[in-house]
Amino acid sequence: MTLPITFQCQGPIAIITLNAPQTRNALTPEMLCRLCDAVKAFADDPALRVAILTGSGERAFCAGGDLARTIPLMSGARAPEDEWDYRLLSDSEVLAASGLRDYVLHKPVIAAINGACMAAGFELMLGTDLRIAADHAVFALPEVKRAVIPFAGSMARLPRQIAYCHAMEIMLTGDALAASEAYRIGLVNRVVPASQLMPEALSLAERIARNGPLAVQAVKRTVIESSGLPLRDAYRLEDESKQTVLSTEDAQEGPRAFLEKREPNYYGR
Repeated sequence: MTLPITFQCQGPIAIITLNAPQTRNALTPEMLCRLCDAVKAFADDPALRVAILTGSGERAFCAGGDLARTIPLMSGARAPEDEWDYRLLSDSEVLAASGLRDYVLHKPVIAAINGACMAAGFELMLGTDLRIAADHAVFALPEVKRAVIPFAGSMARLPRQIAYCHAMEIMLTGDALAASEAYRIGLVNRVVPASQLMPEALSLAERIARNGPLAVQAVKRTVIESSGLPLRDAYRLEDESKQTVLSTEDAQEGPRAFLEKREPNYYGR
């Protein structure tokens, strides 16, 4: 049986793939539940240090929520029919973890955007930390064109990640952006030919995975928790992270390895 979400590990790197190319990886209730489980498995495994989130096929990273099953279920227009429907409606952690929204995850996540990144797919991308886009990818939050809103994090996150005026144009017009424009406004880190997408994402993940895992996680945690705080409070969080990280064995190993001119061995302790 082909699973709509796959979870693979390459050493310390987890690769989570939206695996429904026939529907442009549109998110069904089952996919959301399985994506939640994959994110939690990544978060809970101390051997995993970085995740790559991507889609299967060449057409789409994710076209959004499934218009036949997910959206009607969430609006109340369709009654729940199976275990995935019931879990989506009853377990609040499903939408939190599957959307990387209001879910505690201090490990970094890289989006490898292999095609159209629309609506809920765009919002899922906003929950990632680094983004590599194929040169044919397109991006949009088209909800207002259908008289609804992007409610899975975009209104809160997008203006914090790119300039306010760019964020508002994306959300208020609903128009699509080419990958080159997404790069120009800082929505993605880089744009590469489609054939180089996963090699580039894996190279970036490997570079991060070689670093001290506790330091990497402390950086992400501190950046997220200090967002929007007055500088005095943000500096306090920095100081707390500094004290925690400098007390670890890894923080002793890093400088020692540098002085001994060898690669460090980090164990996350």
